[in-house]
Amino acid sequence: MLIAPSTGLGLSLMQRKPPRRTRERILELSLRLFNEFGEPNVTTTTIAEEMNISPGNLYYHFRNKDDIINSLFAVFEKEIVSMLRVPDARVPNVEDVWLYLHLLFELVWRYRFFYRDLNDLLSRNRTLELQFKKILQHKVATATKLCEGLAGAGELQASPLEIQALAQNMVVIGTYWLSFEYVLDPRRFNEEANMSAALGRGAYQVLAMLAPFLTGKSRELFERLAGEFLDR
Repeated sequence: MLIAPSTGLGLSLMQRKPPRRTRERILELSLRLFNEFGEPNVTTTTIAEEMNISPGNLYYHFRNKDDIINSLFAVFEKEIVSMLRVPDARVPNVEDVWLYLHLLFELVWRYRFFYRDLNDLLSRNRTLELQFKKILQHKVATATKLCEGLAGAGELQASPLEIQALAQNMVVIGTYWLSFEYVLDPRRFNEEANMSAALGRGAYQVLAMLAPFLTGKSRELFERLAGEFLDR
């Protein structure tokens, strides 16, 4: 049996990534279009035209637009549930909360059409309504644990009722912050140059909810982080 000599071409072919499947490409494109133009303004026909495929090919992979939305939400839900965990190894500090908020806002930004078009989506999609409610409850539980951890370490002075209100208010601000940013400057909302500043402002506003209750090193740490952010 003859063995062909080894060539760089063969190695290159072996190292190439397989082409993305049509279903994955549809989801990636749909997410981009929903984020850029708003979900109500994007139809399955628009998606098929942008993909340069027939509507029938699209419907082979997804029954309708809600099927696309639910598939995107399943990916988003998996990511955010994984993120909404408080480490048990040690008590979280304010710097942990600051980093956690930035990571959370970055995830929300990647799937921002869910938050920008939230009321409209929930009014039309029962599956989304039920699942998003669970995510909000999970967010409140995580925020509560973070506050209770700080309180247990003597770094936050608040009663159980105050912690409950704090946790809910933190989630409210986090959930609707991008809608607030969109109203302020809708024409430039999707520009990448504005993203970092918008996410930073959101994280700061959520953390500022805790500031009046912080004591000791946590208060000092908040003031340092706030100073660094406001001096940018």
